[in-house]
Amino acid sequence: MNILDKIVIDKRKEVDLKKQLIPIEVFENTPFFNHKTISLSKKLRSSNTGIIAEFKRKSPSKSVINNTASVKDVAIGYELAGVCGMSVLTDEIYFGGTLDDLITAREHCNLPLLRKEFIIDEYQILEAKAFGADAILLIAAILTRAEIKQFSELAKSLKLDVLLEVHNEAELQKSIMPSLDLLGVNNRNLKTFELSLETSKSLSKLIPDDFVKVSESGISSIEAIKELKPYGYQGFLIGENFMKTDNPGASATEFIKSLL
Repeated sequence: MNILDKIVIDKRKEVDLKKQLIPIEVFENTPFFNHKTISLSKKLRSSNTGIIAEFKRKSPSKSVINNTASVKDVAIGYELAGVCGMSVLTDEIYFGGTLDDLITAREHCNLPLLRKEFIIDEYQILEAKAFGADAILLIAAILTRAEIKQFSELAKSLKLDVLLEVHNEAELQKSIMPSLDLLGVNNRNLKTFELSLETSKSLSKLIPDDFVKVSESGISSIEAIKELKPYGYQGFLIGENFMKTDNPGASATEFIKSLL
């Protein structure tokens, strides 16, 4: 059993408990449920940097990354830095995140917000909209093709962008469908945690141009982005590189200045 399998087992328990405690009607009556979303895919298509900056306290591979940063300060800092979007981890057990982080980010910036979560139930998509998300992440490795279709179509009906994450060709081939906006290639091998940009390079030619191509994990240098742009990538998800510093917003500012 790899780490993703363990996360999904815990996530199913968590979602089942939440469904007993908080009915969907509560989400539908929140102020943010009907807010006008900001399209992450459109922002990336018109950007010359493509940076999606992440708020992440810890991860299974690195343990604690930054447990003192304030979501409010980071959200404001990322927006001032000129990033295209902000990814907010909402998994508590493995990543130290909460839905409060998402709503705090929404209250303090006008960036497209991606809820980065292990989505295994429609309930979490409604929850994402209620807490201010503009986009959701779906992970091909933990979903069937039917689930990807079901979840992405629900997200589209809520005006949420959908980023579908794949790790290999098999996941990509089962996932391509019109209800997706962005296709993300994770450069991290889930079994070994090794990183390789070759994953993004090799899968790039299999991703139709209808989708915004996003490279995830291991993007820690200007060189990596310059290396991947010729392969058609318009989005670059960067988390640890900014979050491991004392001031993620300032770190993102310097990074983007160097990139331009």
